Amino acid sequence: MACGADGERREVMGTLKVGGAAAEVEGDDSMVIAGGILPRYASGGEGKLRASAVILEGEERFCIVSCDVLMVERDIFDDACRRIERTYDIPFGNVLICATHTHHAPSTVRVHGYGREEEFCSRLLDAIVSAVGKAAGRLSEARLYFWLGEESSVGQNSRLLLGDGTIYWTGPRDDALRPTGPFDPELPVLWFRRDDETEALTFNHSTHNIGTRRPGVRSPGFYGLAAQELEEELGGTVLFLPGAFGSTHNLTLSADEMAYRIKRAVKEALSYAEPREVSQVASVKREIEYRVREFDEGREDEAVSYYCRKRLEDPEPVIEVFRRMRRELAPHQGETRRTWLQVLLVGDIAFVGVPGELFTKLGLLIKRRSPFRYTYIVGLANDYIGYIPDREAFGLGGYQVWTGFHSFVAEGTGEMIVEEAVRMLSELYEEVR
Repeated sequence: MACGADGERREVMGTLKVGGAAAEVEGDDSMVIAGGILPRYASGGEGKLRASAVILEGEERFCIVSCDVLMVERDIFDDACRRIERTYDIPFGNVLICATHTHHAPSTVRVHGYGREEEFCSRLLDAIVSAVGKAAGRLSEARLYFWLGEESSVGQNSRLLLGDGTIYWTGPRDDALRPTGPFDPELPVLWFRRDDETEALTFNHSTHNIGTRRPGVRSPGFYGLAAQELEEELGGTVLFLPGAFGSTHNLTLSADEMAYRIKRAVKEALSYAEPREVSQVASVKREIEYRVREFDEGREDEAVSYYCRKRLEDPEPVIEVFRRMRRELAPHQGETRRTWLQVLLVGDIAFVGVPGELFTKLGLLIKRRSPFRYTYIVGLANDYIGYIPDREAFGLGGYQVWTGFHSFVAEGTGEMIVEEAVRMLSELYEEVR
C-alpha cells in the first residue's frame, strides 16, 4: 500500500524482495563541521560518512535511506526522492530518508553561526541516489527477523532542572536536581536475511548522536561507528534510524563505550530475533502545516544571556549568535510553512517519520496511542524543522526552546504532530485490517 502527495493508497502483497547497500559521502578538512554553535573544522576522519539504503519490494518498491549528517532540509531530500522515483521506479511517497544527527560531519543546514556546505550537499544527494541504485541491484527474496531490544544506559533525559531554575544545556551541572522528562530505551531491530546471510539490518534508538573516538575528526558518530562495525561482523548493510531524541543526550560515557554497548544490545536482540511474516508494506506520506513561533526579544535575550554568562567560559560570542538568528527570524513570526509526516508499515511494524528533533515525551505518546503494537519514531525524516518540544518543555525553557534556526516552531506543534501521526496510523490500521 502506498500513498503519495495525491493521497492514493495501494496495497502491496506477496513475496518480499530486499536489497541493501551504502555509498560514501566524501568530506574534506576545508568544510565547516555542523553540530556546534560556532564554526569548527575537522582534521581527517574515523569511519565513513555514508548514505545507507534498504529497498523492500512487493508489487511496488519502498526504501529507507539513512544519512550520516546532522540534518537535511526538504529541498535536498525532495530532490533525492524525485530522482529515485524517476530512476529506480520507487514512488515519491514510498521513500523515507533521514539523517543520523552525527555532530561530526560537514554542514548540510544553515544553523547557529554557519551555513551549509553546498558541495558536500551535492555529494550527499548523489550518494543517496547511488546507494538506492546499488540496493536495487541486489534485490532478491529475503525473510524478516525481528526483536524489540533495549539499551537503557546509552543516553538519558538531559534537560536537567538546575538549582537556579534553568534547564541544563552545557557547562557545569553540579547543582542538577532532576530530569524533566522521560528516556526511551527501546531498540527495535529488523534483520533481513537470505540463505542465512544478512542482506540488511536496521536498528532504532533515541539519543543525540554525539561522540567520536578521536577528537577533532569527521565521523558518523558513535551510532554510525557501531553500525559500520556490525556490518564487518554480520555482513550486509546496517542502517541506524534515530528515534525521538530531542530531549536526550549522553552525559557520562565515552564514544567507544557507547558504540560497544549499542553493538552488544543489537547482537542480543539478534540472538532472540524471530521470523516475521510481511503480508504488506505500506506508506503514507502527507504534507502538514506548521507555524513559525512568535517571540519576545527581550525575554529571549535575557534567558540566553543569563545562562551563558553563568555557565560558559566565553559567553559573548554564543550570545551574539543567538541574537543574529533571532534578528533573521523576526520578520517570519507567525508564518505558515509546510513539511512532511510519514508512516511506513513493514508487516505489523510501523515507523513514523518526523521532520525534526522530537522530544521523547511526544514520541512515547505516539507509540502508546498507535494501533500497531510495534511503532517507532524516525527523527529528522524527509525535512528539518528544528527541535519539536512538548508544551511543558516550552514553559521550562532551556537551549532546545531558545529561538533560533535550531528551534523555531510554534508552541503546540509537537502536540499537533502527535495527533496527525496517530490519525495516519489509525487510517493505515483500518486499511490493512
